[in-house]
Amino acid sequence: MKRIPLALAGIGKIARDQHLPAIAADPRFELVACASRNATVEGVRNYPTLEALLAAEPRIEAVSLCSPPLPRFAQARAALAAGKHVMLEKPPGGCLSEVRALEEIARTVDRTLFASWHSRHALGVEAARTWLTTQDLRSVNVRWKEDVRRWHPGQAWIWEPGGLGVFDPGINALSIVTRILPREVALVSSTLSFPSNRQMPIAADLELFDTAGVPVHVEFDWRHGPQELWEIEVRSADGALLLSQGGNRLQIDGREVALGSVHEYPSLYSHWGGLIDRGERDVDVRPLSLVADAFLLGRREIVEPFID
Repeated sequence: MKRIPLALAGIGKIARDQHLPAIAADPRFELVACASRNATVEGVRNYPTLEALLAAEPRIEAVSLCSPPLPRFAQARAALAAGKHVMLEKPPGGCLSEVRALEEIARTVDRTLFASWHSRHALGVEAARTWLTTQDLRSVNVRWKEDVRRWHPGQAWIWEPGGLGVFDPGINALSIVTRILPREVALVSSTLSFPSNRQMPIAADLELFDTAGVPVHVEFDWRHGPQELWEIEVRSADGALLLSQGGNRLQIDGREVALGSVHEYPSLYSHWGGLIDRGERDVDVRPLSLVADAFLLGRREIVEPFID
């Protein structure tokens, strides 16, 4: 198997914890170089910017982007223009229009663009999707709550426009919902809680319905305690499904479902490698679209200031 020379841009916590181990374990990819303003990776060549990397490393065929959403558009556009395949960390961009523009560029240059949603690759997601295709659904409840100080300590960008606030983790839940439910969902109302000193919400409450009128209630909160609550509960006419631990544990009618062992990021890279081999693109913006709708329809409430 020919290995794909790969570059990784944006060397932060998610890159070190998830991307680097997944790349090292995947026989399709060879990590050749990295780009980061403030960090380096041992054993490969390092550059301060992606533009410098692209100019110096013509043999690179693919670029995985782990930088924050706002600078990612320019990086992805540069990589595609240089003829590289591109994978985008979630969310795929700061807004919908730039993701659509990248999709058009990728199509024009005939390169793979993968808007990755890592939570869709959690262990229980596909089994949940399969079970739900046979069910007469009655309700869906999503509870996605965690402590922002644990997961984003000192990261000021998440509170700025484009940083998404509580939707940074919440979009993971929306990526699962749009994968496992058998019908499309539409948002009808939202309430967004903004700290008085921040530009992005710290909590959100969303009301949606699927095309058959099944209610979907979503709660996001960044003020939760030390134990995360990442679960999706679906009730049908004949039973109940609980997808918990961010999608990695599945119970149906209270019984544990045996799951596989390939975790999220190894699965992401395996999927991307397959897309490249087949000359395909995977750009699903439905989770980001629901976030945009939440802001468009959101009733804004001001809550106590957030001090990191």
